[in-house]
Order: sequence, then C-alpha cells, then structure tokens
Amino acid sequence: MPPEDWTQTLTAGPLLAIAAAAIALLLFLIIKVRLHAFLALVVVSLLTAVAAGLPSGGIIDVLLGGFGSTLASVALLVGLGAMLGRLIETSGGAKVMTDALIARFGERRAPLALGVASLIFGFPIFFDAGLVVMLPIMFAVARRLGGSLLLYGLPVAGAFSVMHIYVPPHPGPVAASEFLGANIGMVLLLGVLVAVPTWYVTAYLFGRLAGRRLTLPVPAILGRADDEQIANPPRFGTVVAILLLPLVLIFANTGLETAASAGWVDPESTVVTVAGAVGATPVALLAAVLLAAWVLGRRRGVEGTALEKTLDSALGPVASVILITGAGGMFGGVLRSSGIGDALADALGDLGMPVIVAGFVIAAVLRVAQGSATVALTTASGLIAPAVAAGGFGSVELAAIVIAVAAGSVVLSHVNDSGFWLVGRFFDMDVRTTLRTWTVMETAIGVMGFAIAGLVFAIA
Repeated sequence: MPPEDWTQTLTAGPLLAIAAAAIALLLFLIIKVRLHAFLALVVVSLLTAVAAGLPSGGIIDVLLGGFGSTLASVALLVGLGAMLGRLIETSGGAKVMTDALIARFGERRAPLALGVASLIFGFPIFFDAGLVVMLPIMFAVARRLGGSLLLYGLPVAGAFSVMHIYVPPHPGPVAASEFLGANIGMVLLLGVLVAVPTWYVTAYLFGRLAGRRLTLPVPAILGRADDEQIANPPRFGTVVAILLLPLVLIFANTGLETAASAGWVDPESTVVTVAGAVGATPVALLAAVLLAAWVLGRRRGVEGTALEKTLDSALGPVASVILITGAGGMFGGVLRSSGIGDALADALGDLGMPVIVAGFVIAAVLRVAQGSATVALTTASGLIAPAVAAGGFGSVELAAIVIAVAAGSVVLSHVNDSGFWLVGRFFDMDVRTTLRTWTVMETAIGVMGFAIAGLVFAIA
C-alpha cells in the first residue's frame, strides 16, 4: 500500500511512546554503543517506521523520501560552500579577512564582529547557506586568536538562526503571517526587535560562557592552509566581494519575491524571473565558487590539476556531514509520515490557554516530535488560525502571535533535526556536546523570543 493511501490507526499515546523510545534508542546507540551516527539514524528510522505501523511496501519510499528531500536542499549547499571555503582558505583570503577583523575590532571583540556580520548576512539568506559561507572566516579567526571554537561558532550560528526564524523574507515567518493574516511589514519590524537582543543574550553571551567551559578545537574539515607557503594572497576587498556575491544575488531574489507577493512588481516580469533563477541559493553559491576559482585560483597562477585537487579536497571531509544530515531528515520524515505530529496537534488543538501561548506550545511540541521547524510553524499557525481570526487582534498583536509561533518552532533542536547534525558535524562535536551547546542555544532563542513577543502582545 502506498504511504499516501494509508491511514494511521494508533492514538496519540502509543505514537508519542514510539517517538520517545526511538529517540532514546538513537541516543543510546550513538552515545553508549558508539555506533556511527549515520548507521544509527538509518537503523532507528527503519525500526520506527515498522513500530508505527507504516505499510511494509511503503517503508523504503518513506525512508528514501525523507533522505532525498533533505539532501536536495543540503547537499548542493554544503558541497558548494565547502569548495568556496577551501578556495578562500588555501588562497590566504581567510587570513586576510581575519587580519582585517582583528585590526578593526580588536581581538576581544572578534566574536562580536563575526556575529554582527552574520546578522547582516542572515537577513537575505537561509541558515545553512550563510553558515557555510562564514565557516572559513570563523575557523581562521579561531585559529589565529585561540580558545574554544564555541566562542566564535555559537555567535555565528545563532545569528543565522535568529534571522531565519524571526525575520521576513525567510519562509517561516512569511508563511505564518499569511496563515494568521498579519502585516508582513509589522512582522519584519517586530522580528528584528526580537532577533537582535535574543541573539546577543542567547548566542553571543552564551557562546562566551560555553567557550570558557568547553574547549573545542578548530576542525580541519575545510582543510588548513600553511600561511607561510601562501604567495600573493588576495586583497581584502576581493574576498569581501566574493563573499557578498551570493548574498547580493539571494537578496535580490528574496526582495523581488516579497515585492511581487505584495503586488508592487509584476511577478511575471523578466527581472523577477531572472532574479528568481540566478538568486536561487544553489545557483548563487555556484556563481561564487566559479568566481573564486577564477580570481583566487587561475588569476593567482593556480591552474589545471592543482585547482582541481584543491576543489576536490573540499568534498571528502564534508561527505559525512551530508550523509548524516540526510539521515537526520530521514528520521524526521518517518516521524511525520507515521502521523505522530498530526496526532499531537489534534490532542493539543483544544487546550484552554491564550492563543499566543497555545501557538508557542503547539509549535514547540510539533518541533520536538518531528524535527522540522518549518512544518511545526506552518502546522501550528494553521491550527490556531480560526481562533486568531475570531479574536479581533490588532496588527501589533498579530505580529506578536507570529513571532510566538516561530519561537516555538525553534526550541529543543535534537536528533530528529537535520540542522542539529549539520552544526554538530561542521563543528566536529559529538552528540552529547551538540546537545549541551546547540540544543541549549536554540531553546534559549525560542524561549527569549517568546518572552519578548508575549510582552509586546500584553502591552499592545
């Protein structure tokens, strides 16, 4: 029986028990048995599908669907981002950027400078794309100044996370605004108001605390350049221009998409169509890689086999990141297809609590159950939409509700979230350390964001 023709007969109680047991087994296999995370995720995904009663003829389709859909959005970005990072690293561009940052902000403010830059870059681009672009700079700064990678990495990752969760034109807050009838401009203003202080407390200050308590060396996943052997390094402006190219293309795309949806420009116009093609994240990163290969490679005398080997050397270390992230998407896909998220949503839909609290709680539970922040946010928005429509809320209150639902969708990132594995593997952290750092930071981002949104809602 195809999965789409199958109906789940188990109630919320057994489904919740299956999800809890699956997560516990996965943590046991990875932490205690020391089974490789990729194998553990595949095994637990298969066992969960069987336990949840998915039709035997459709289990493999569900597994491959979750794996493939995640890789479709991650593999190109990670591969191209790793190539771009390797070119910047081996050409001396990362060292040039590092020297400029330290000269401008000083060693003590380097993590703050990296985080602020990531907040700016994070306005137009998605979390995973922004992270891979910033990795070589972050690694170079960490190697230069010393100390735990968390001191630099958490402010960067947290910056891209808060922008992706709270600020349009990212798809989550845009979709929630459409569901709930909120004004997108008001959501943008409130999103920035929430994102900046939330990042400062939960990512920058927490990164300083975690960096003092946990010593995490800089991984060699993007390779390490021998600074003394680098001849003719690129200029600072050249490196900045290469890094800004994908950001400008993506920003043009998202900006025109927003303008088209608002009716300001014709969505069928040539400019919008071309920007949509060129500004798609994989295409924008591809353009940056090709430009970097020319400017940082051939123009500096690195040609033929040497350039090919440089690019090829970037892909081997990230293969594990790609496969584990895909397997995390597989596990999340099984949880969604089994009906666990739907059952929990039905059980929580009639809770007698204020609509802004209900939105946060439902989104948080769905996030924990199936991993996808986007699914949690859109599902929770759909569930509370009738109550919101009947509430007669003003524009500020509607924007606060959107932010509250977005906050719930980010909390407690764990082993069923592909982002959990992406950050954990790029930072070369084991599962225990990722839970102590990334999961805590994401939860704090959600809780503080909800607190600010709730305060705005109360005084609006």
